[in-house]
Amino acid sequence: MHQKIKHRIQFPKDKFYNLEQDETYFYLQRVGQPRKKIRFHDYGEIYRVQGLYEQLFYDRLKCQSPSKVTAILQSALDQSEENLSELRVLDLGAGNGMMGEELKKHGVSRLVGVDIIQEAHDATIRDRPDLYDAYYVEDFTNLDDDIREEITGWQCDCMTTVAALGFGDIPPGAFIEAFNIIDSKGWVAFNIKETFMDQSDESGFSKLIRELIFSEYLHVYRIERYRHRLSIEGQPLYYYAVAGRKRSDVPLDFMLAKAIS
Repeated sequence: MHQKIKHRIQFPKDKFYNLEQDETYFYLQRVGQPRKKIRFHDYGEIYRVQGLYEQLFYDRLKCQSPSKVTAILQSALDQSEENLSELRVLDLGAGNGMMGEELKKHGVSRLVGVDIIQEAHDATIRDRPDLYDAYYVEDFTNLDDDIREEITGWQCDCMTTVAALGFGDIPPGAFIEAFNIIDSKGWVAFNIKETFMDQSDESGFSKLIRELIFSEYLHVYRIERYRHRLSIEGQPLYYYAVAGRKRSDVPLDFMLAKAIS
């Protein structure tokens, strides 16, 4: 684990309650450099600065999603009398390894990371070099057949994805691709912003999750509302953590039939 570096992070002085979560930003002040404005979802920019992601989201904003989603998954496994330590996990939207690190605490037998951002991979190698058995930088909406076969060869029987859903970070098609790669009867654990579960939300990912939860392809064991993290104004942001078991692959025409894009 890398040595902790303290960065000077400044939040905007004005209140920005009208900003969407993916529009929020902060300022980074580094020695000898001009103050830099960075959006929360400019992950590549954040990952390039060692320790910045952890300090921003975990130290300052008290994010607890990796531990919560892992706990929900553990609870689902307990119901079926299976062990988290025996799972082979595909960590979709792995970022710089925060969820992977939590899973490793529970001794998962195999851990494969996937992210579309090269900086996420580079940050993981820099800060947590031995965390993943393999880490792929791939676009799961346009996955090469050879790469799909290679990832499938890891025989993952669990998929996790944390705090990367619903803002365009992971499109619906990428989620389904990963879902179909894991073994039949494999486990799935993820989190999603609470408003995405509202029927009035017609965004693609919101519709996908609602349809999937009530479909024959996923059996949900646990779903729990919790505080994901704080906003920059100190207000709680609530998410749902979901854990369930895959029943079968999602067919290619599922999203088309449900008008999901």
